[in-house]
Amino acid sequence: MQKILVTGAAGFIGFHLVQRLCSKGVEVLGIDNMNDYYDVSLKEARLTELQKHNSFKFINASLEDESAIEDAFSDFKPDAVVNLAAQAGVRYSLDNPRAYTSSNIVGFLNILEGCRQHAVKHLVFASSSSVYGANTKVPFDVSDNVDHPISLYAATKKSNELMAHSYAHLYGLPCTGLRFFTVYGPWGRPDMAYFKFTKKIMNGEPIDVYNNGDMKRDFTYIDDIIDGVERLIGHTATSSSGWNGASPDPAISNAPYRLYNIGHNNPENLMDMIGTLEKALGKKAEINMLPMQPGDVYETYANIDAINDAVGFDPTISLEEGITKFADWYSSYYKT
Repeated sequence: MQKILVTGAAGFIGFHLVQRLCSKGVEVLGIDNMNDYYDVSLKEARLTELQKHNSFKFINASLEDESAIEDAFSDFKPDAVVNLAAQAGVRYSLDNPRAYTSSNIVGFLNILEGCRQHAVKHLVFASSSSVYGANTKVPFDVSDNVDHPISLYAATKKSNELMAHSYAHLYGLPCTGLRFFTVYGPWGRPDMAYFKFTKKIMNGEPIDVYNNGDMKRDFTYIDDIIDGVERLIGHTATSSSGWNGASPDPAISNAPYRLYNIGHNNPENLMDMIGTLEKALGKKAEINMLPMQPGDVYETYANIDAINDAVGFDPTISLEEGITKFADWYSSYYKT
């Protein structure tokens, strides 16, 4: 039986990935520190669902806990690792910068060391569309330069990509980085706009809409995301014979290393998303228009040619279908 270690297992993407892997007969060890960045009871509810699988085991630990991470690797001996644990959120990084360097830098180093010391066959790790920062050329391409992050969160994710490449180069550790684009759906993160909007609309409270609603996001439904992640776990990164140090492509390497965008390849206007949400909820939103917030970007738009070529990733869930599925889950879970 294949053995996969998933960090951030009680998180949004981690929860769905573990559900998928366990349903396919994979033995999974989940790690999560269950922090209170958002409602812990939601994380606990996800974990309760996961613990229905006999092939799932769980450790409550932080990535920064070097001894706990080393013990997890030495006891479980994973074939592959999917690192989804991180301190997330752009705006939170403005007020809590040390949480990001602790979890996303120190914690990621512990994962890299665990993979190196225990001969893990493939590390798949979460990056973010936020790394594109001040870039304005769209769609965002993994071969673009991303040296102008506009939030510390983005800077830590770019750092993860660089750290992983160094381990791929020095130790031959196959590493695949995934730049996620606005993932949404049932069991989602309450700090995400669509989730916050839903709560406020259902409570009859006004929603804050930044840049006067003039923003675009490449909303990607969770099931599509999990399809891509699952396929890439088995698509081990290899070196590229076409890589040229005289004109280096950051998405590939002469080391076993790859970067992919994982998004819908179809940016939607924020106001259109709100209209779709209003329709799904059967309630109109009271909107409080505000200026652009520090750290935000105007548009995200993923070029997914590379991941499509690699594993046939081709998202199929429309925003209307995905938002409707989320609204149905929200109503059921919160009994609205």
